[in-house]
Amino acid sequence: MTTSVVSIVYVNDAPAAARFYGDLLGMSPSFETSGYITFDLGPGADLALWSGQFEDLSPDVPRTSEVCLAIDGGPDELNATFEQWNSKGVTILREPHDAGFGLTFLAADLDGNRIRVAPQD
Repeated sequence: MTTSVVSIVYVNDAPAAARFYGDLLGMSPSFETSGYITFDLGPGADLALWSGQFEDLSPDVPRTSEVCLAIDGGPDELNATFEQWNSKGVTILREPHDAGFGLTFLAADLDGNRIRVAPQD
């Protein structure tokens, strides 16, 4: 049996969210409808943006789940990613800090969904 994990992020505007995530990830969607767009992150992993489940999401509503982007390259790569995102105007919730598992930072997408960048295990 083939297993795939699809992480779904609920957004108000799937095309706008896809442009945001596509820019951050440096990739184009692998599947698109008007309200559901996915990115193929590699074997068995997809990121889906869905605007059909929850309408009128507000960034003012606290989000407690996170999408974590695990990156190679150590602290230098993480700091470079932070600087790049910061220069693009991405909302930064917490600057790079040591969280016990390594250097990490926390950002938010257009709907307030949390995005953690952390070292790959």
